[in-house]
Amino acid sequence: MNPNPVLPLTPERRRRFRKHPMGLFLHWGLYAIEAWHEQDIWRRNWKRDDYVQLAARFTAPRFDPDHWIDVALSAGCDYLVLTTKHIDGFCLWDTDQTDFKVTNTPLRRDVVAEFAAACRRRKVGFGLYFSIIDDHHPAYPHAGRRWEFPSSPLGDTPDKDRFIAFLKAQVTELCTRFGRLHSFWWDGNPAGWRDESVHELIRKLQPGILINNRGFAPGDFGTPERDWDESVDRLPAFTAATEACQALGSQSWGYRHEEDYYTEAHLQRSIAKILAKGGNYLLNTGPMADGRIAAPDRRQLARLGQWLEKVRPALLAAPVSDLIDNRDILLTRESARVFNVVLHRVPATRSVALKPFVTLPVRATELNTGLPVETRAELLPWDHESGISYLRLYNLDERILKHAVPVIRLEFARPPKRLIRGPAGLPVEP
Repeated sequence: MNPNPVLPLTPERRRRFRKHPMGLFLHWGLYAIEAWHEQDIWRRNWKRDDYVQLAARFTAPRFDPDHWIDVALSAGCDYLVLTTKHIDGFCLWDTDQTDFKVTNTPLRRDVVAEFAAACRRRKVGFGLYFSIIDDHHPAYPHAGRRWEFPSSPLGDTPDKDRFIAFLKAQVTELCTRFGRLHSFWWDGNPAGWRDESVHELIRKLQPGILINNRGFAPGDFGTPERDWDESVDRLPAFTAATEACQALGSQSWGYRHEEDYYTEAHLQRSIAKILAKGGNYLLNTGPMADGRIAAPDRRQLARLGQWLEKVRPALLAAPVSDLIDNRDILLTRESARVFNVVLHRVPATRSVALKPFVTLPVRATELNTGLPVETRAELLPWDHESGISYLRLYNLDERILKHAVPVIRLEFARPPKRLIRGPAGLPVEP
């Protein structure tokens, strides 16, 4: 993946980044026909001449951009990112740079153009995924790195400069034909190529666009994938703009027959963790070869959307987990008097410590259920040395704990106090 650093966001780009906190990622292309994996050409060692024959079978009779948008909205998403070209080099728009494109299939429709127009009409953000690696183009210099052929196939004329010129021509098409873009989502740069001019071109053609950190230069936001980046769990809040990405299924990002789906509880905890730390979340589904999103995916996304509707304001409030000692929970703040406790990990007990807070709230409500939550501030045996009665949630109802991510809103009469021990061992109020 070879990610680049993340640039400090300008106030305007930060506002735009957080304006769209939940997105739907769509992996769609020829690989949907075999329904095995989006990197099918590489993972199953296809010969290029055999793989391109899939284009003759790409009919997608039920492709409908509004169907995709409906599914995204049902999941609480307000922007979408579409794979315009994956590592196989197949293009979902009517590019002038190659014949390996959707308008040369039986579908004969410019998928990107139609989808962009639908997003504009329905006022949802539209972003483009674009793979740097291209297993179809004869100028791409294969060297046996991840997602590449062991060497350039017979008849190719590998030439990095010529390939970059081709890439820039395609980027120019994508940035000039489809209106204003929310984001440009690079992927597949195993050679670690760096070229500031590529990002400069995108920013010139699309002022204000957000670019991820997998391209040719530092990006506007980081892209931790699935659960692979351990730093995501260690941080109480993100220090740079972050958009985590996760698929509904554990095996593939494209549509896969008999996928090994993540549990709904796992996805809820993953989403809650990222949003409550100040990040954005890009949740992925892969449409089927006919263009429809599979029924299990639609159901899962709709259920996640129903859950998000109840807890979304709490998860999107300001991350302030550094105010508490308990690293098994997350804390957000909606105002000086309203805080939210996010139990993104399964609690070990039916009480939750909120040290060093000492003020009792006037109201505590679990947002999934609407049930009241008991709170106490009394000296506990483990706090005997401090002598301080810290706030805690007490005797959580089993109806609350059965939810994957209990979220408790705390409403205080006035800004709550926190007491910690100073150098001399005396309580101090920060």
